[in-house]
Amino acid sequence: MSLFIGIDSGTQSVKAVVYDAVAKKTIAEGKAPHTLIEGLPSGHMEQHPQEWLDSMDTAILQALADVDRSAVKGIGVSGQQHGFVPLDEWGNVIRPAKLWCDTSTIEECILIAEALGGEDNAIAKIGNRILPGFTAPKVLWLKRNEPEQFAQLRQILLPHDFLNFYLCGEYFMEYGDASGTAIMDVRSRTWSQEVINAIDPSIADYLPSLSSSDSICGTLRSQLAEKYGLSSSVIVSAGGGDNMMGAIGTGNVSSGVATASFGTSGTIYAYNEAPVVDPNGEIAAFCDSTNGYLPLLCTMNVTTVSEHFRQLFSLDHEALNTALDAAPPGAKGLMLLPYLEGERTPSIPNGSGVFFGLNKNTMDPNCMVRAAVEGVTMGMNFGLQRLRELGVTTTEARLTGGGSRSSAWRRIIADVFGISVVCMAEDEAAALGGALQATWAFERQSQPDLDIASVVEGATALDESTRLEPNSETHALYQKRQTFFNELSQTLEPLFNKHAKFKK
Repeated sequence: MSLFIGIDSGTQSVKAVVYDAVAKKTIAEGKAPHTLIEGLPSGHMEQHPQEWLDSMDTAILQALADVDRSAVKGIGVSGQQHGFVPLDEWGNVIRPAKLWCDTSTIEECILIAEALGGEDNAIAKIGNRILPGFTAPKVLWLKRNEPEQFAQLRQILLPHDFLNFYLCGEYFMEYGDASGTAIMDVRSRTWSQEVINAIDPSIADYLPSLSSSDSICGTLRSQLAEKYGLSSSVIVSAGGGDNMMGAIGTGNVSSGVATASFGTSGTIYAYNEAPVVDPNGEIAAFCDSTNGYLPLLCTMNVTTVSEHFRQLFSLDHEALNTALDAAPPGAKGLMLLPYLEGERTPSIPNGSGVFFGLNKNTMDPNCMVRAAVEGVTMGMNFGLQRLRELGVTTTEARLTGGGSRSSAWRRIIADVFGISVVCMAEDEAAALGGALQATWAFERQSQPDLDIASVVEGATALDESTRLEPNSETHALYQKRQTFFNELSQTLEPLFNKHAKFKK
């Protein structure tokens, strides 16, 4: 028996799974929550990294409670992307970590982009726009707003790298998660000296050397081996960001498959062998954590929107499903631009929700619920269309997240996307991805030519009972609706910006 632990450290909790590499199945799980720091100014989203460590310890011990610990060979960590963990020369955390959802760094984004010659030049030089969610502006924010803490800075780590540092004591960063910092040139897989200079030349010494994603970060520290009841020979793999590990955990390691997460926010990403750089900056040009590439769309409004309407009309989840089925495709002409939290893709940060087509026939809860779910799905499809325009082929979407649990919503997804959709049998895709990457790293010690596809095969089971093929007539309707959706969004963008001034 060979067992591997997969960790997924997210914004709300740490999840741990124990994966049996021989039986190719998850045999145990653990979970522990952590919290956001309350009372911060608007736009500031931070956590104490120590809480991640405490939660990881708890989740691992829960998962190992009834497991043969002598069979554990490795650990792989997935972590929330883009967060900034600043360490001093002794490896101590200087201040709380600013997270992916922190938007306090808009000024710093402008400064870095200007230093690179503008947004278009930034994309040309590193492959990505400089966005508030990314790590680079967070480092400049520290320099500009907390100079005393910046003077103590000696190591820059991402959340999953910090957990790796805790597990094995090594400063380490792999291509996948590093590509979401906006400090790395995704084409050359090297740190960008121009971005470094735009922040502060000294940080070149504070960034770990970049390593391939099939590398081993180190072995488990003796103190933790004793705490967990494991051997100190247990390896810690490179790990990666949650989207990169989610790709592995959904079997998205070869061309043709897209992973679509319908959670609080939404992501769509697909494996590609070559870098995919979007000159419009709408698709993030990430690397994956298998040494390939992972072009990715992120939208801000998915189940947050459906939950607002569910609560507005006092529906439980079953009743929401019934409401979706009660209204026809296209919701009798009613459309919702679902930008309740602004939007990242398309980039409309000042956006808000807009109903278009309200009349006596559509002023109906079922039509409104249907238009809301169709709206967020077309928002996701905007990104899927852009991926196709950039040459990324997708014939199947593997669904994760709360929205995918609704059979009526899955039907809408299939008909809007125009491809086969199916849910995963294992819901903890990122944690499973961590375990699978650890399996790969361990096995490559004796089989150096082993590819990740061989490890993933048979491990990422699909729930075939959820598979749906698109209805051709309904898909044709949604294609027309999508074109109008895109035009409406583009037309209203300047009005959103004008309206934002009235709110100040």
